[in-house]
Amino acid sequence: MARILIVDDSPTEMYKLTAMLEKHGHQVLKAENGADGVALARQEKPDAVLMDIVMPGLNGFQATRQLSKDAQTGNIPVIIVTTKDQETDEVWGKRQGARDYLVKPVDEATLLKTLNAVLTR
Repeated sequence: MARILIVDDSPTEMYKLTAMLEKHGHQVLKAENGADGVALARQEKPDAVLMDIVMPGLNGFQATRQLSKDAQTGNIPVIIVTTKDQETDEVWGKRQGARDYLVKPVDEATLLKTLNAVLTR
């Protein structure tokens, strides 16, 4: 299946997302902040990235923008997965290059449907 990079500073969210993805045969890469996520994406070229927004240092908006504007990583779809549920946050996230936007807590069916949609585009 696909190689998915999860960028999230919450151990609980990392655990939940990892469990959902691995259950369906995906390989998971992990980064605990935006800067590490960008570096790992450049190094490993995952099939997709699940990006939190609120993280120390480089936040998810900034990291998404870096990935989407970089020739090495611009083709990797980023799905923002966050607790920020305002419409303005979603619009801003998509302007930074995110292909989709999910609000936590994310249920497994929604996560997999969204992931499959960006992977087949």
